[in-house]
Amino acid sequence: MKPDIPIIPADISERFSALGVCVMIPTYNNASSIEQVIASVLQYTSQVIVINDGSTDTTPQILEKFPQITVVSYSPNKGKGMALRTGFKKALEQEYRYAITIDSDGQHFAKDLPLFLDRLETSGPALIMGSRNMAATDNVPGKSSFGHKFSNFWFKVETGIDCPDTQTGYRLYPLEPISRMRLFTRKYELEIEVIVRLAWAGVPVTSVPITVYYPPKEERITHFRPFKDFSRISVLNTVLVLIAFLYIKPRDFFRRFTKKNWKQELKRLLLNPGESTITKANSMAFGIFMGIVPIWGFQLLVGIPLAHWMRLNKALFILAANISIPPMIPLIVFLSYKMGKPWMGSRAVDISFSKQLTLKYIGQNLEQYLYGSVTLAIAAAILFWLATFLVLKIAAGQKERR
Repeated sequence: MKPDIPIIPADISERFSALGVCVMIPTYNNASSIEQVIASVLQYTSQVIVINDGSTDTTPQILEKFPQITVVSYSPNKGKGMALRTGFKKALEQEYRYAITIDSDGQHFAKDLPLFLDRLETSGPALIMGSRNMAATDNVPGKSSFGHKFSNFWFKVETGIDCPDTQTGYRLYPLEPISRMRLFTRKYELEIEVIVRLAWAGVPVTSVPITVYYPPKEERITHFRPFKDFSRISVLNTVLVLIAFLYIKPRDFFRRFTKKNWKQELKRLLLNPGESTITKANSMAFGIFMGIVPIWGFQLLVGIPLAHWMRLNKALFILAANISIPPMIPLIVFLSYKMGKPWMGSRAVDISFSKQLTLKYIGQNLEQYLYGSVTLAIAAAILFWLATFLVLKIAAGQKERR
């Protein structure tokens, strides 16, 4: 049984107004629950936006019972992602600063709305996720339990942030950073796109514990299509992981070194007493190796997960892997051909740095380049390992003498 709706303090509506928070309810064919959801929310605030995503049941007639709310309707049904995008646009037009989304199927409780306001007031602007206790909740669908863990894992990979519940539909969104985004997805996967991109934009991510209700299977209404929607979410996560490894993580790393204190930051990484000298040397050597091996464009995508698995210093790894920046590529290719020459025997070719270093020539003698690049990667990794180890040992010795 659902708990009774509590008696609400008189000042709760004023807090919604002062903070510029609205409640956004996307709905599609939830006539059996939408009236109760709206009525319970109105006990806290009249700043409510309902997005009627092409409902074909009696939802339009039910919404007419609530003239105090804002209703946006369109047809045909376009999916939850488009409903949220429509709601964000309307909330911004009405000059709200934040929007709390709540599902229209009755699984969320309006009594938890003050928790979001409390966290907003104490922690400041943030993306606030309503965290469900899945282990203590009855009737949790199997696909929801799996999706919960699946989504949390990929969010951590893509952003580096631990979030206890990335699939919850009960969230407080900061609208200003969303107004600067061009959103691409249209279905359920938009809820993943938005939170990942907010995290990439530097918006803090936090959570509050919420209550959730899952009706028995025979009473449950869901528009989630397991195969199609999981497939769309998987494709999105693949794209987000690629962007994270190829752009976001290197960007965040180099931002730390473009500040005025970049020398202190580099010194902190190299002299970090929490890591051994061998770990730092291994990190630099692995970065050099991955920067030279012939998998151009995929060095970081492959290397960062491996560096994480080997518990290396990922910042030092990225720093070293960028040995393959464009000005260095001709030299790396030239040295790779030189290092590959002994492996080819009588089939070896010579190459001129100034005349023959062309894509066409490289393509005609690709085998020698591949052998040589791997050889060069190993040799350079060993040299950088030794150099890093010796420099850090000398630095440590000087520090002890001081």
